[in-house]
Amino acid sequence: MQETSERSGNGAGAAETPLLDRLRTLVLSGDYQPGAPLPELFLAQEFQVSRTPIREALKQLENEGLVEIRPRVGTFVRQPTRREIVELFELKSGLEGLAAGLFARRGAVAELDALRRNLAASADAVRRGDGAHYAALVHEFHHALIAGADNSKLSEHYDRLMNQLAYHRLVRKAVDQPGRLRDSQHEHESIVLAIEARDHIGAELATRRHVDASSDATMRAIAQEELGTPEAGAAGRTADDGIDATGTTTGVRA
Repeated sequence: MQETSERSGNGAGAAETPLLDRLRTLVLSGDYQPGAPLPELFLAQEFQVSRTPIREALKQLENEGLVEIRPRVGTFVRQPTRREIVELFELKSGLEGLAAGLFARRGAVAELDALRRNLAASADAVRRGDGAHYAALVHEFHHALIAGADNSKLSEHYDRLMNQLAYHRLVRKAVDQPGRLRDSQHEHESIVLAIEARDHIGAELATRRHVDASSDATMRAIAQEELGTPEAGAAGRTADDGIDATGTTTGVRA
């Protein structure tokens, strides 16, 4: 599909950004919750283009798994199923583990300084109990981890995965779980220590453990949210749902 780069009414900063990228950013921003409609006419007016390029861009976002187009009904922000979330986290664990191992082999590169700065800022956010700021720093940490692998194909697949996972909406759910903020920070510290030691196996394992813990916290939060209370969420799910009695993901996925 040919990407359109018409100017949006949102200011000069977006002037040269392709329409597809701007629509993708809008969908992933969290301003539109899963299931929310994305009317073509409104989007065309918002981005000051005709409905045709909007329609083409939405088709591409449907291919990426970000929206759902229902014929004669409309386009909606897509909500991944719980099984899809579990499977995407499994891919995330593999890709980030690989990235950490590659990173550790490279030694003292610029991305390592970025991780160290991120750790310091994250520690401050944990001390203040600032989950929102910590969630933003989580994004920076993991993208610095991928950048440190210095593998363009890995980065390409990772970006697509994170879009499909809509991770920005999930990470806040995870860090709001009791104790998760501090645990996540400690897991990040373990990853950085292994990379600093050039321990590629240790870095990969530490990263996989971290992503698996994040996945478990996310699925607990989703279970609690669906049933309305933490107590119900912990007790109400079975292995057939992909979540065990404590909210931990299991081998059987919904």
